[in-house]
Amino acid sequence: MEIKENERIDDLQFKGLKIIQNTKNFCFGVDSILLTDFAKKIKNGCEALDLGTGTGVIAILLAAKTGLKHIIGVEKQEEMAELATRNVKLNNLENKIEIVNTDILDLCKLYPNDSFDVVVTNPPYKKKDTGVINQTEKKYLARHELTATLKDFIKVSKNMLKEKGEFYMVHKPERLVDILSLMRTNNLEPKELRFVFSNVNKEPSLVLVKGVKSAKPFLKIEKNLYIYDENGNYTEEINKIYNRE
Repeated sequence: MEIKENERIDDLQFKGLKIIQNTKNFCFGVDSILLTDFAKKIKNGCEALDLGTGTGVIAILLAAKTGLKHIIGVEKQEEMAELATRNVKLNNLENKIEIVNTDILDLCKLYPNDSFDVVVTNPPYKKKDTGVINQTEKKYLARHELTATLKDFIKVSKNMLKEKGEFYMVHKPERLVDILSLMRTNNLEPKELRFVFSNVNKEPSLVLVKGVKSAKPFLKIEKNLYIYDENGNYTEEINKIYNRE
């Protein structure tokens, strides 16, 4: 496997999976790992869609952690899509994962509505012209809503999902009102919610949300997830998620 300038291979600590990342561009974080754990209950044999796949880490982990039949990772940035394709090949998952280099807003040209059982997404968190401006264009595109907004990600998810299809997303708590409002407007009923904290003394830093298309209203709030304990060590649950037991 060819490794290019500024690239490294990281161990995903699960079933021997590895991933190539470019240190000059956007690298995945704990949010992607937690999303795959949150979504690992998806049913066997499903067709899934990963919107904004980046390096392909979410698609790769879900292909290994679940019994899904096939997952399509959608990535607009050509260089990132090429990297995700190499990561799929690196892990010999070509039979389960396909990387598509396109804008999520153009998916309707490739797939009919109601095509997928599951949509997962770790979209850009920041609105355009807010927050810290990243030094590189690729990082800026990954973290800010330049080409597609939160509304776009949710609307596309609704269109692509079958009736009773499942939607999984990780985002920032400060966008929660927007998230839940847009989900209900787009017929993705919020069903599960979980806050992620660095430790017990901090405010939540992430929120995990599950929705179901055309489901009846009922929201379950899961117990909080803490990354570090009072001694600054990873919690037992985080070690379990990272397979460090």
